[in-house]
Amino acid sequence: MDILMGIWTWFANNILTQPAYFIGLIVVIGYALLRKPWYDILAGFIKAVIGYQILAVGSSGLTNAFRPILVGLQARFNLSAMVIDPYFGQNAVQAAMEDTSSSALPFISGKSFSLVMFLLLFAFILNIVLVALKKYTKCRALFTTGHVQVQQASTAFFLILFCFPALKDQDWAVLAIMTVLLGLYWAVGSNLCIGPTQELTDGAGLTIAHQQMFGVYVSSKIAGWMNKHSKKESKNVDDIKLPGFLKIFNENMVATAILMTLFFGVILIILGRDFLVEQGFMTESQDFVMYIITTSFEFAVYLAILQLGVRTFVTELTNSFQGISTKLLKGSVPGVDCAVTFGFGAPNAVTIGFLFGALGQFLAIGLLILLGSPVVVMAGFVPLFFDNATIGVYANDKGGLRACMLLPFISGLLQVFGSALIAGWVGMAAYGGYLGMWDWAVVWPIMTGLMKFLSYAGLAICIIALIAIPQLQYRANKETYFMEVEDWEQCKKIRAEKAAAKAAAKSGK
Repeated sequence: MDILMGIWTWFANNILTQPAYFIGLIVVIGYALLRKPWYDILAGFIKAVIGYQILAVGSSGLTNAFRPILVGLQARFNLSAMVIDPYFGQNAVQAAMEDTSSSALPFISGKSFSLVMFLLLFAFILNIVLVALKKYTKCRALFTTGHVQVQQASTAFFLILFCFPALKDQDWAVLAIMTVLLGLYWAVGSNLCIGPTQELTDGAGLTIAHQQMFGVYVSSKIAGWMNKHSKKESKNVDDIKLPGFLKIFNENMVATAILMTLFFGVILIILGRDFLVEQGFMTESQDFVMYIITTSFEFAVYLAILQLGVRTFVTELTNSFQGISTKLLKGSVPGVDCAVTFGFGAPNAVTIGFLFGALGQFLAIGLLILLGSPVVVMAGFVPLFFDNATIGVYANDKGGLRACMLLPFISGLLQVFGSALIAGWVGMAAYGGYLGMWDWAVVWPIMTGLMKFLSYAGLAICIIALIAIPQLQYRANKETYFMEVEDWEQCKKIRAEKAAAKAAAKSGK
């Protein structure tokens, strides 16, 4: 038993929770099933791992570039607040588990984080089973982003124990409940994003497995509705040709650098040179103006790096996954990091989505402070950027510039208000963080409320609702539902013919 536990621990720590190597393993399995020669398998593994590592460099670079602002707003203005960020949220759960001296959260105090890793394993196995039984479950997506799974498993562990504190000492019973709920969420959420992602990428054969899956689906639908019912069609962000000197904004890298210089510059000027030197973000010898420009331009640099990483590993993943989808999990697609979409959508939609999402977050934070909220929220960069930029990309694809501005702005409001509500209620705010991204600021607070107030009846409602969602998706598009991932070109053709026939019938009336 100890040997098996040791093997599982090594695999969990070094492969399952390390998305670069987990995706590399998927590529190896896929190419092996396709009977590729060993050197192609090795090359695919290396390119997939390195591509994801490049993406990680871009992601961490963006986070570090934004760090002076986050630290400054907290330290310079003496704001003591909870940070909405997946890593802060995970740390908050671990801190609550380790805090045996406090009686404030008896349901979580003293629990072992190893239970979270068991939850991750069991929920992932359930995800595989649901996809294997897709004929009945209608679930077609496999959640492969390991670092996200750890963050979500820890937060789900906290929220469900909060709802059922009597199960604190019944580890296997509570793990069973958590496994069903989290495994369904992974399978159903990533399945929801298949349609919008296939349309965005024109059949790349992947979907989103991240923190805003329901947010992406809802935003995509709203954006499509906005475009359909608007008297004047809203242009795609990259289709807008600006006049005169404004044409420089047609270039993604230039637009990002200029807009971020304005965004960063104002805040950094408010923080002041002395503060930045004191905090170690710049040295005495550095010129303040050049520091602002360099820091702002780094945003464009890391975004370009991130997009390079996406292009590098997505090709290998989608090609190799054909082996898995035809031999092991037929008709399935991999769910990957939301940053993948930045390589397919309108590049400027990423920047616009981020900026308007930031505007929504900062407005909501200001309102919390003015209203004397007991929970003050600090913006974390991961939800600030990755949620809102991703939603911006999908919104622009479906609804153009208007949707690209409006929906990330609303997302920013929801992230702050939803996180403040749930984290303050369950007690996680006291430990300095909450996951804070779209699904966990909107969907999971609703499910937590149902389970807390209705007990097992609320749990049943949540499970039945999750099971029903893919069934409803299937009923809406029976003819092309599975074809959506198996034969995208034929799927497009059939849907286009149906749309044309419907339009003709409507005009005939």
